[in-house]
Amino acid sequence: MGQQGFWDVEERLEKLAQKQAMLQRLKTIVPWETFRPILARIHEKPRKSQAGRKPIDPVLLFKMLVLQKLYNISDEELEYQVNDRLSFMQFLDLGLEDSAPDATTVWSFRDQLQTHDLVDELFEQFAAYLATAGYQAQDGQIVDATLIPVPKQRNTRAENQTIKQGEVPSEWQEQPHKLAQKDVEARWTKKVLVW
Repeated sequence: MGQQGFWDVEERLEKLAQKQAMLQRLKTIVPWETFRPILARIHEKPRKSQAGRKPIDPVLLFKMLVLQKLYNISDEELEYQVNDRLSFMQFLDLGLEDSAPDATTVWSFRDQLQTHDLVDELFEQFAAYLATAGYQAQDGQIVDATLIPVPKQRNTRAENQTIKQGEVPSEWQEQPHKLAQKDVEARWTKKVLVW
């Protein structure tokens, strides 16, 4: 088999874009730069010197954590997949010539986020962007990580109040088909992400 040229790579990238893959949708749904102020809190003290390697973009590292969570993979597997998969590279805005952060860097970044108690805040904001667009993230394996549309609940204020009190509205109990279509467990609460 001959060496692939520039046009072969362009053709592959075009095919991926045409399919509107999940990661491409995520890239457009979520305004990633809005996470930068939160992420900046882990580096609040100024650098003493400009010598040495430039720090890795924290938004890139956060996007890697999102990939890790969506695909339920280890730090080492994440490093491999980011270097191997065009869809991951595109999601992270990395070219074939760019080097991806390694597993140790990802681990260290996640550790810094946990130390500064920022993990919940970041992933709650991420989930809120998805919910606004009508999606929710589901953890999964590489082959089945998906964004699924969330049914919109159009409850009255009285129904919402009853649900918040841990009860099921009486009119729903009288209409089993309506109760089957409602998620009475759904809440706007903090979710604890297990790392």
